[in-house]
Amino acid sequence: MPFRKEPPHTHGAVSRSAIVLVNLGTPDEPTRAKVHTYLKQFLSDPRVVEIPARIWWFILNLFILPFRSGQSAAKYRTIWTREGSPLRVFTAQQAVKLQAMLAERGHHDVQVAMAMRYGSPALPDVLDRLKEEGVDRIAILPSYPQYSGTTTASIWDAVFNHYKHVRNIPELRLVKHYHDHEAYIEALRANVQAHWDAHGRGQKLVLSFHGTPKRTLELGDPYFCECQKTGRLLAAALGLGPDEYLVTFQSRFGKAEWLQPYTAPTVQELARAGVERIDVMCPGFTSDCLETLEEISMEVRHDFETAGGKEFHYIPCLNASPAWIVGMAEIAEQHLIGWPTILTPAQVEARRQDAQIGAANAARLGA
Repeated sequence: MPFRKEPPHTHGAVSRSAIVLVNLGTPDEPTRAKVHTYLKQFLSDPRVVEIPARIWWFILNLFILPFRSGQSAAKYRTIWTREGSPLRVFTAQQAVKLQAMLAERGHHDVQVAMAMRYGSPALPDVLDRLKEEGVDRIAILPSYPQYSGTTTASIWDAVFNHYKHVRNIPELRLVKHYHDHEAYIEALRANVQAHWDAHGRGQKLVLSFHGTPKRTLELGDPYFCECQKTGRLLAAALGLGPDEYLVTFQSRFGKAEWLQPYTAPTVQELARAGVERIDVMCPGFTSDCLETLEEISMEVRHDFETAGGKEFHYIPCLNASPAWIVGMAEIAEQHLIGWPTILTPAQVEARRQDAQIGAANAARLGA
């Protein structure tokens, strides 16, 4: 495949820095057709489904997509907002607020962009746009605190595949994980504590992470261990004992054994054992999405209540909470070290004046 068409190199041009916040993705609309397109891209990724490609092609296209697209579309409609998909809305808010927070901390010369691994805005398109804007230093920040070959590594695949066909590749920094970062744990703690301050505290705190097949752990994936460490650190920050919280795994797909304990059966067992109230949060998701708003807050809630539980409290994801924006800024700063992202007061003032002049000229042209 030939190299991509690129802007001509300009000698003496000032190179810029950027952070690309990458989330999993979402359909553009909660319709069968759009969900079909999204699921086909997602489930065709060999990082996500490790089944021989020819066999999986028939299973996916003849059995899964024809049935699951409509079912998933119906679920998406239950969580869709006027602004669109919650995952895209919250990730966009995070990107805007992260850039503002970095500017407050002196990093005026860094751009923050949002991208999706599947769906839009597509990661390759965002990388192309940044190149056109003169960005020559990029830090990739996944929305996945815990590393997994099924998620974070897939982002690396997309980045590397994209740049295989680029002649002038920017300097790249890849954030692998931040499952035990103090700022991330503190943001989780603040989120839980704020909920408890407003609604009281349940008898158990259930920390539900997205599941993966058990064989991924056996083949060397660190995801399970990183989820356990996040749970342990969060419990310690909240002052919880071992019997006051649980780490579980949700979203099992197929008949193979996945990481355990499974979330839904666990909350049912708690209800049957006489636990009347539980609080559930999903630390592995930094933005609320289908798996949190529909699967946990609706389906798992129903499982708990039908098993005899009385109060089910879902604690929202970090989303664009102030503590998480600060946390993201601290994580980002560690990966910006050495890059010229901090401007002098004179440079900041010059940029402000340039922006005012540009706005005034645009206004005159519009008039």
